This record gives sequence, C-alpha cells and structure tokens, in this order.
Amino acid sequence: MRKISTIIFDMYGVILEESKGKFVPYTYMHFDASEHDKIRKQFREEQLFTRAGNGEFSSDTFLSLLGYENPQYHMKDYLDNYLTLDSGFIPFAEAHYRKLDFVLLSNDVSEWSAYITEHYGLNKYFKDKIVSGDVKCRKPDKRIFELTLDRIGKAASECVFIDNSVINLEAAETLGINSILFNRDQVEYAGRTVNSFEELAEEIEAF
Repeated sequence: MRKISTIIFDMYGVILEESKGKFVPYTYMHFDASEHDKIRKQFREEQLFTRAGNGEFSSDTFLSLLGYENPQYHMKDYLDNYLTLDSGFIPFAEAHYRKLDFVLLSNDVSEWSAYITEHYGLNKYFKDKIVSGDVKCRKPDKRIFELTLDRIGKAASECVFIDNSVINLEAAETLGINSILFNRDQVEYAGRTVNSFEELAEEIEAF
C-alpha cells in the first residue's frame, strides 16, 4: 500500500520558476524615480504586499494604494508576462494527479492565485487550494499547515509537502508532514532535495 496519498505544492519557486516574484521591480519600473522612496516605504515599512497576501485588502485596493490607476490591467500584465510556469509541472501533474491528491498551499494575494491557476489551466489538478489571502494566515505559521490537514482530511504522514523555502519545510515537519525542498535557490538543506519535476517524480515513487 502506498504511504503517500497527497502532494502539497507551493506555487512560487515550485510550480512557477520565480521563487520570489518580480513584482517589486515591476512596480519601480512603472513609476517615476521621484515616486520610488514612497513605494519603498509602502513595501518595507507599511508591508502592503504582505498585508494583501494576508487578506487584509483586495488586489484592486493593494494596487490602487501603490498608485496604479488601472489595477486590473496591471495585475494581469504582471501575472501574464513576468512569471513563468515550470515546463515540467504539467507533464508531472498529468502523470500523477489521478493517483495522488494534489493540494496547493501558497502565500499569495487571493485574486492573484485564482488568476494564475485559471490562466495556466491548473485548477483541474488540485483537490483543494489553500491561499494565505483567503485564510488570513501564511507559511511558515504552523496554523496554516494544521488548517490544510483539517480541510483535506488527511494525516500528516500521508502527505508530502514541496516548497523552495527551508523555513516552510521545517514548519511542516514539526507536524509530521513529509517534506521535499525544490531547490531553486541552491540553499543548504539536510532533507530530501530535488531540482526538477523529473527528480521529484523519482522521489515520489520512492515513498
């Protein structure tokens, strides 16, 4: 009998190649240099991006606060043109999603996550999607992993969590969730590590 029944995926740095995204430089690019100090304060001190990702306000409000006059256009422009779906994910998903439950666990603005999964045709693969902007809690807070296990009705030992952040993996491991580092950023990690979806397939088969 297979030990693992569920794969929990991070979005940025796993399904999408960009581990940290490019939205901050995208924003600087779209405003005059005279605005950059204000924008820097909004990102660093006011934590607008993090707060939007925690569900404090919508994407439209977030982008409007930054100064974008057409927030819908810029959300779509950024998500369409400045992020890259890993070419290995769809073949991996097609080979495994009928045998294993796929769950998305992502720190993201609610509307952004919904747009990304629709834009790339990913929704059919996921049994559930837990997004920080929806549940108002984010990795590495242990509560979001507890919420995920409760929502999907699985024991921690049945799940394997794929993320590019060691701190997120360590939080999951405290609950007994199996973890694999998708090592986009070439960081040190003592546990299981992969560099591609081809390698991930081999790791999954080893469970």
